[in-house]
Amino acid sequence: MKKRDFLKTSMAAASTAFLPKSIMSMGKTANKLRTAHIGVGGMGGADLKSIASHPDVVVVGLCDVDSNAIAKAGTSYPNAKTYKDYRVMLNEMASEIDAIVVSTPDHTHAPASIMAMEMNKPVYCQKPLAHHVSEVRAMRKIAEEKNLVTQMGIQVHSFYDYKLATLLIQSGIIGKVSRVRAWSPKNWGYDGPPASGSDPVPSNLNWNLWLGTAEERPYKEKVYHPGNWRKLVDFGCATLGDMGVHIFDTPYNALLLDVPKTIKNTCRKPNGFGYPETNKVIYTFPGTEYTTENFEWVWHDGKGAPKPHKELRLPNKEKLPLQGAMFIGEKGRLLLPHFMKPPRLIVEGEYQEIDIKKYDPQGKLGITVNDYERDSPKHYHQFVDACLGRDQVSAPFSYASRLTETILLGVIAGRFPNKTLHWDSQKAAFKESEANVFLSGKNRNF
Repeated sequence: MKKRDFLKTSMAAASTAFLPKSIMSMGKTANKLRTAHIGVGGMGGADLKSIASHPDVVVVGLCDVDSNAIAKAGTSYPNAKTYKDYRVMLNEMASEIDAIVVSTPDHTHAPASIMAMEMNKPVYCQKPLAHHVSEVRAMRKIAEEKNLVTQMGIQVHSFYDYKLATLLIQSGIIGKVSRVRAWSPKNWGYDGPPASGSDPVPSNLNWNLWLGTAEERPYKEKVYHPGNWRKLVDFGCATLGDMGVHIFDTPYNALLLDVPKTIKNTCRKPNGFGYPETNKVIYTFPGTEYTTENFEWVWHDGKGAPKPHKELRLPNKEKLPLQGAMFIGEKGRLLLPHFMKPPRLIVEGEYQEIDIKKYDPQGKLGITVNDYERDSPKHYHQFVDACLGRDQVSAPFSYASRLTETILLGVIAGRFPNKTLHWDSQKAAFKESEANVFLSGKNRNF
């Protein structure tokens, strides 16, 4: 495979608004959406189930480098064609596929998504949108140039609690926000030595295709597949790229943030193999109508996160939610647990009741009682309905690219511990030139 053109694509992102085309406006005459799925194990299996739960979806293609995942998924969709190589599937089934779902490890998000979009296919891609900033910008560019329906997989974006928090913040319940503190004690890092030696590749795994565009290396059991790739710099994006996307999403959306001006990550020195197990990332952003002029974002992850701080103290000496975000505003604080719990207003150290009817008098936010099984498919179904011309997506690549770029800049800052990096969004470059090498990666021919 030749190196993908997306690495050569300009890193200047388009800024014009657009309304994506449904498949019917593109000349299709169908009331069903034929989907093909790249990655059907783990989260890919959950994505497949949720997309397929829409009554107007027909699953026609399944692709995974692990034959066990294909076998399991195939039992539920016996009429779908199965593949190991997404490139073969896309080429052979081009006329039979209406939309693509990408649920692979992070390093394959961009190659698979861009190939599909080059073929004018709408794409639902799991978070984070891509592994490198250059890929993120290229994905946004091609999606906008081709006017395609796209959605990033951040399911909670469509949940009631998060939509309520957005409404409350934008209604001024705590005034202008000067800072957000967000945290997750998850550890998708690895402080140990690089993997050494090799193990036999399991018969069910195509190791070359799993590596994809990443540099070739020996297979090592329990190091890469399944799951642990999130910890490794060549494949995943650490805790920040996993939980950070979910937890950042609502404050980022509510405050209408763009990409940051400066980024500083306090963590251990880079080892070139695994991400740091604990990180404290401080971002500064340009102000918006919902923030003060000097707005700051503080992220903690890893064991024990977050460290105690007066801005995180809860009334009645309550413990913080395991994961979440705190908005600090001029008139109080708003706590947003992650997840399935409503936001809570804190004024002068005490909880205050929120009169939701005051902020949502017509009940436009919908059902207020949480039900994960009921609500989880909403984000997926929104994508399907948008493809069929019935709805609009809420997390298109035009939005998801900026959110993911913000996340990835914090990941890059982890390679320069305790150093403030200055980001020029227009030039898509750091002032500190030594950091620019990490904005993109080398692509292996495979």
